[in-house]
Amino acid sequence: MIGRRTWWPGVKMKGAALAALVLGLVAVMPAASAEPGDRHAFLTEQGATTAPIGWRQFCRDFPADCRPGLLATDLIRADRHAWATLIRINAHVNTAIEPVTDMDQYGTDERWTYPTSGRGDCEDYVLLKKKLLVEAGFPASALLITVVRDRQGDGHAILTVRTDRGDYVLDNETSDIRLWNQTGYRFIKRQATQDPNQWVTIGPGRAPAAVATR
Repeated sequence: MIGRRTWWPGVKMKGAALAALVLGLVAVMPAASAEPGDRHAFLTEQGATTAPIGWRQFCRDFPADCRPGLLATDLIRADRHAWATLIRINAHVNTAIEPVTDMDQYGTDERWTYPTSGRGDCEDYVLLKKKLLVEAGFPASALLITVVRDRQGDGHAILTVRTDRGDYVLDNETSDIRLWNQTGYRFIKRQATQDPNQWVTIGPGRAPAAVATR
């Protein structure tokens, strides 16, 4: 069940965020929605790979947030309530956090952390979205931090949301929630569903045989 706690302490919502939230509440599905059983809408794990350095550093700082959950195969059922919550939290974080590089904020090339200062880079957006969605009742095993190459070939972090209609993307570059294959990104690797500390390469897959309920 989706809870009510969806805001990060210390982060203020701006007027634009409030408007985005209202729009999100009345949305039923993202503009690009797949039908159940569409295998092209899903990604699958294709082999083990190394975890990003930033993730290992984050887990040293926040070990409780890196523990594997009890359930590791959950998918989010794409009902009206789930979509409204996804849209609301994605829009909130995107508008509440000011983009800034780790070098400008921390004096280092790479640091993954929660944007408690109200500023952060793409990994920080992703970490906060995942935390808020877990607090809202979504299974952590369906919310996977993912590394991609963007349209310019640069590294970028997004949150992949595993649903019964496919793998959708929450991205700080846009408040639209889109299927992975409609982003224009090249997908490199993401957290394994069984364990957030294990990372896997990913690619096009097939629709799952069954959907776990939240």
